[in-house]
Amino acid sequence: MPYEYTLMASPVGQLTLVARDGKLSAILWEKERANRVRLGQLYEANDNSVLLETKRQLNEYFAGTRNHFALELDFVGTEFQKQVWQALLTIPFGETRSYSQIATQIGNPKAVRAVGAANGRNPISIIAPCHRVIGASGGLTGFAGGLEAKQFLLALEGTGQAELAF
Repeated sequence: MPYEYTLMASPVGQLTLVARDGKLSAILWEKERANRVRLGQLYEANDNSVLLETKRQLNEYFAGTRNHFALELDFVGTEFQKQVWQALLTIPFGETRSYSQIATQIGNPKAVRAVGAANGRNPISIIAPCHRVIGASGGLTGFAGGLEAKQFLLALEGTGQAELAF
């Protein structure tokens, strides 16, 4: 089945919401790096029910009235990546974890760099909250949407994380 998409204006820029087979497949950033998320052909579908529901829930999140998403997700990646992305879903709203903590959580404490790489390829940003993963020092590190967007999302969630690490 083909991937369907719609565009959404947000406080962190225009987002491209992508669904397939009744599940959310991706949330892409306005200045998305080529091939960060590999998808098939995309077809515009502004009336897709999954995309409309995703847009509704994201708008509630940005308005500060939602702290948990209830959407079916379609993660496409390696088994290791899927393990990391599932671990992201366990990070509570308003909290952060380090790459090392995620590596330990998935039972592979030495895979810190691999966790970072998988985190960087997370196709469903915001919903699978890769923005909640920070450096060991507590500083903000790389983020597909840009560090300003990461800082905005963490501030929205009240984590107290505001330091950018370059």
